Amino acid sequence: MIGFLRGTLHEKLAPHVIIDINGVGYDVETPLSSFFNLPAQGEQVFILTHLVVREDAHILYGFLTAQERALFRSLIKVNGVGPKVALGILSGVSVDDFCLWVSGDNVAALVKLPGIGKKTAERLIIDMRDRLPEKTSASSSGSGGGLKLAISPAKEAVSALVSLGYKQADAERRVRAVADNEANSEQIIRSALQSAIKK
Repeated sequence: MIGFLRGTLHEKLAPHVIIDINGVGYDVETPLSSFFNLPAQGEQVFILTHLVVREDAHILYGFLTAQERALFRSLIKVNGVGPKVALGILSGVSVDDFCLWVSGDNVAALVKLPGIGKKTAERLIIDMRDRLPEKTSASSSGSGGGLKLAISPAKEAVSALVSLGYKQADAERRVRAVADNEANSEQIIRSALQSAIKK
């Protein structure tokens, strides 16, 4: 098991990053909650990891906090919740808010997360009650810069939402609703996720 990575942040394309460690690039999938707080491309990064082994691939998932990784590990043990859905949950809600929703039986809030229907929300409430991670007292709010890409911020935002479980048409609709000519991809993604939770 790979517990963490420390190296140079070589590439950022939400929610995917590549970390260069002594000339070897480690491909890591991150929740947007961690992605937005990564340092700029080219800087040093330390990230906690969880390795998922499948028949066709070994996939590394990365997190900036122990609480996020603990919640991810608990989520993927729930029937019907795989790593992709777990990343979508962590990208759409903070660890503390997720704990509040589960402890408060808030099905209505949970179903607004990507990939979560009513049955899955109810299963989460039942299965997660006894294994919620400890709540954090504070969370970082800074965000690092990233590699400037040829694709537009709106297209990058759509791609990030699709990778988190939103359907292409739904992701495009959400991005169109919040896109601003002056906004970067991170701002668009944040706004699209916030609009999804509020509705």
